[in-house]
Order: sequence, then structure tokens, then C-alpha cells
Amino acid sequence: IVLGNVVCLKMSRMYQVAGHCFVVDGERLCKAVESMDGFDPFVIDTGNALFSFTERDGCPEMLKSLYEFGYEDIDGIFGRTAEGYLLRLKPQDEKALELWCRAGEARVMIGGNLSLRLLRFAMWIGVGLMVAPYDTVAIHGSCIVYEGKAVVFLGESGTGKSTHTRLWQEHIAGAFLLNDDSPFLRAEGGKIWAYGSPWSGKTPCYRQERYELKACVRLSQSNTNNICKLDTLNAYGAIHPSCPPAFAYDEHLYDHISSFLDKLLSTTPFYHLECLPDRESVSLSFKNIFNGHISNQN
Repeated sequence: IVLGNVVCLKMSRMYQVAGHCFVVDGERLCKAVESMDGFDPFVIDTGNALFSFTERDGCPEMLKSLYEFGYEDIDGIFGRTAEGYLLRLKPQDEKALELWCRAGEARVMIGGNLSLRLLRFAMWIGVGLMVAPYDTVAIHGSCIVYEGKAVVFLGESGTGKSTHTRLWQEHIAGAFLLNDDSPFLRAEGGKIWAYGSPWSGKTPCYRQERYELKACVRLSQSNTNNICKLDTLNAYGAIHPSCPPAFAYDEHLYDHISSFLDKLLSTTPFYHLECLPDRESVSLSFKNIFNGHISNQN
């Protein structure tokens, strides 16, 4: 089967994330992806595939480590090979998962341990690598939608992003969650669009939907509620930590991220909200972003 420039194996499944189509090839890999929560809403029947995921053992040698990290009991490393990029995820006392791709090729290879907790993160990296040249970036944040416009709340883990979007849903009629951990932002037609994704953290919110981005808000905890609009330099400082950290250590990848951020910062207002987890903080952000007021009934 040939879709776009991607040749697919007989057993395959097509998905679409942030408007980009990709194919998962091979029976074992297809079944593993199908069993992960969140991917079903992103299955499509036909499309022009931008790239594919294919299972293959025997990864190339990593020549340069770019970024090392850990989560749970897993040691992760992202780096360069002679021809592209390699991600290795190694749990304690288990075989590693390896994901790699060659520069300029529309195929991502996955080998080794296809444990779902490893595969979910690896596919997030793989999709991010493939869509970065197309002004598309996964953002660590929680995304709310109101009257057809999206707002992304940014901040480190534990800052209160999920709490703030939950309070929006409680106090603002019609507000709903698009994604609670990793929405994708994409520049298209002079606008920035927020997309739902299969990666939504601990909140099962998987919407195959997109909405024009209205604003980005960096949150920080405080004993008072205060909001201010950010200039371009501080807006860059607000969004940069929420971009995929591994990509910041490679000049080629970060060129793509920087190109997207230029478009985002030139079209989207940014705010910093110092806040308590209460109704007043929601009222303050809602007023500044939408010029709206919370009714006494909410």
C-alpha cells in the first residue's frame, strides 16, 4: 500500500494528530498502539501519510548524547546517530525500547521492549520529530476551549494547570477541556491552532478536534491573584520551557521550534497569572482573555 511517500505493510493502521497523518506498520506494533488509551479517536480510514512507524530491531549506534532524563524507574537518553536521531528508554531490570529515524526519511523505527508505558512516550517523541518541520509543536500544558477559541495554560508540573482548567469548567458555562497535558500547536494560514492529542497525562481527554488559539497563560502559585500581559521577551521565556526539552539541544531541531515560536509570539497574547486555586483566579483570567464575567450562578 502506498500513501503519499510512505509505503505501508499489509497490517497497518492510520492515525491523524495535529492534522498530520501517519501509519503504524506491522501486526505487533499495531496491536500495541491499539491497546493504548487515547489513540482510538485519532484513527482515520484514508489520508496522505506524512510518515510511518515501523517495528525493527538493531538500532544504529548513538554517537552523541543530547539529552538525558529519567521518570519512574526509567532512564532515558536522546541523541544523534551518524544519520539521524535515537531515543533509548531503559527500565530497571528490563530490556530497552529504542526509537530512531534517519534525517530526511519519512519513517520512524521502533525496536526492543514495546511495553505500553515506554511506547506511549516514544511515539510522542517520534511524532514530534516528524511534525517539527511543519510548524507543529507539542506543548506541555492544559488546554481549555470557550466559544470556539482555545487557551493554553503553561507551567511546571504541580503548578496547578489542571486545577485551573477544572475551575474554568466549574465556573464558566460552556468551557470544556481539549487536552490536559500535551496539546499540539500548529501555525496554519497565518493563525495558530490548538489540537487535541492522544497524550493527556492523568486526565483521559482525547479529542480529535482543533480550535484557534486565543491566548497562552503561564501560571505560578501565589497567596494572591494577579495577572499581567507579557512582552515578547517574557512571552518567549513563558513558552520555551513547555516545548519538548530534548529538541532544544540539537541545532537543526531547534531551528524548527524557533521558527514556530516566532509565528506564535507574533500572533498570540501571553499572560502571567499568579494565583490561588479559586474562583477569583478564574474570573481574573477570563476577564483579561475574553473580556468576560462569571455569572453569580456559576
